[in-house]
Amino acid sequence: MLHFHEAGPADPGAPVLVMLHGGGPGATAWSAFGASLAAFAPRFRALLVDQPGFGRSDKPELDKDFFAFSADAVAALLGELGIAEAHFAGASLGGGVCVRMALDHPGLVDRLVLTAPAGLALNLFTAEPTEGVKRLLDVTLAPEPTRAHVRGFLTSLVHDPALVTDELVEERYARAADPGARLGARRIGAAFGKWPEAGMLWREAHRVTAPTLLTWGREDRVNPVDGAFVALKAMPDARLHVFPRCGHLAYEERAAEFQRLALDFLGG
Repeated sequence: MLHFHEAGPADPGAPVLVMLHGGGPGATAWSAFGASLAAFAPRFRALLVDQPGFGRSDKPELDKDFFAFSADAVAALLGELGIAEAHFAGASLGGGVCVRMALDHPGLVDRLVLTAPAGLALNLFTAEPTEGVKRLLDVTLAPEPTRAHVRGFLTSLVHDPALVTDELVEERYARAADPGARLGARRIGAAFGKWPEAGMLWREAHRVTAPTLLTWGREDRVNPVDGAFVALKAMPDARLHVFPRCGHLAYEERAAEFQRLALDFLGG
């Protein structure tokens, strides 16, 4: 079962926009995109989906890699809702799922807006694991995650550390420490370990024919911007926008500009 938030115009024929959040401790659809609804809901039937293993969705054991598992679950949800086609916006982990949607369920996908998508990024110059990935592992591998772990991870996501407030740390820590969230994280981590090659979406980038807007923060310390260029070169219909003075969460740190770009692109 997938949990989702929904908002949109009264017009039943409004285009659908599915928004898929990133990973990390305490991640949910609402924490990622709730603040964006005011921009997108007037023009789109927006579905903010908690991916498998996160938020209020089920925490199943995965029988395939996470990108494919989540994409299949989202495709099934759209089928249940009677939605034949949608735009997709995804950040980080959710961006990778959007790419897998375009590969495995191309008939469902109209346009893609991807923010530093996991799996599609191939770091050409940056050492791995990146700072953000190390901070994520600190949280997920700790016997008991602490507020310091969560603060360290959240700080690695942004260019401006002032965005990581005590209130945000407390909120994300409470969700990260929840037994269900920890179970989901363990099962997702196990799937990435079991099917590592399935996470290399950049190898299939040339097969993504959907028009795609890639967005990246210049100071991204999770999926650095040099990871964008293989996908940009390989994808037949991709364009890239890089935000200066911006980290991994471009849709938050540069919210107004990101929303203008996305709305213009999706309406094109």
